[in-house]
Amino acid sequence: MNVHHRYAVVEGHRLFYREAGPADAPVLVLLHGFPTSSFMFRDLIPALADRYHVIAPDYLGFGLSDAPSADEFDYTFDALAGLTEGLLSQLGVTRYAVYVQDYGAPVGWRLALNRPDAITAIITQNGNGYEAGFVPSFWETVWAYHREQTQETETAIRQALTLDAIKWQYLTGVPDETVVSPDTWHHDFALVSRPGNDRVQLALFLDYATNPPLYPRLHEYLRARQTPLLAVWGKGDEIFGPAGARAFADDLPDARIHLLEGGHFLLESALDEVTALIRTFLADAPAPAPQA
Repeated sequence: MNVHHRYAVVEGHRLFYREAGPADAPVLVLLHGFPTSSFMFRDLIPALADRYHVIAPDYLGFGLSDAPSADEFDYTFDALAGLTEGLLSQLGVTRYAVYVQDYGAPVGWRLALNRPDAITAIITQNGNGYEAGFVPSFWETVWAYHREQTQETETAIRQALTLDAIKWQYLTGVPDETVVSPDTWHHDFALVSRPGNDRVQLALFLDYATNPPLYPRLHEYLRARQTPLLAVWGKGDEIFGPAGARAFADDLPDARIHLLEGGHFLLESALDEVTALIRTFLADAPAPAPQA
């Protein structure tokens, strides 16, 4: 199955996206996390594209999309969600299932809250939607930066942009580290190391404070809509722990929750398991209405 690598201009910004699968098939939108891009879905896309029309965008400032400086663009999760919604609208996508991971969760939750009728099903892979699941040893640095932006708190949070920290994200919790390609962390590190991209990432670290306050609205949405949800989680993740996966059952008693051996970037070590769970889940979910 061929994967197409495309660009679209949305609100004056050139956004990169990967696309595969039949144009008339149910749509699945894949939303990546930090510090990666649609590159994280390079193997999942062809594994699902026989049955689904798969679209995986790079957010502004990430991957192969434009990356205006933090002086030129106000990087917030609202802005990233707005551009993503604009891309989907331009592509004629009105109904879709969504896969969220890490930063993909706050982007995806905003898409769902803005257009509740658009989302047919949710797959969350280490993408938090509850206070439960935040691992304090990681997040205390982020919360300290939210409370006060000083040289000390900025220096501490900048460690997340180092090669060692990105490598840690990929390898922590993985039973056999040799199955994870070093290309992953070197690829991501090269992109966040572009001149000025550090300030883009600092702006989003700061704006992460806007995400937990959205959770009550998200929970209300989940309870009211009972949107089919699959939580497939690397249980060794030391950023979003297993409690974050289990919490979805509080509002969605029928949520399918699977804790797998692996870490934050579960696809790197458990692609076949995750693919099988997604295919079964989407096959069982109510069929979406045809695209308008």
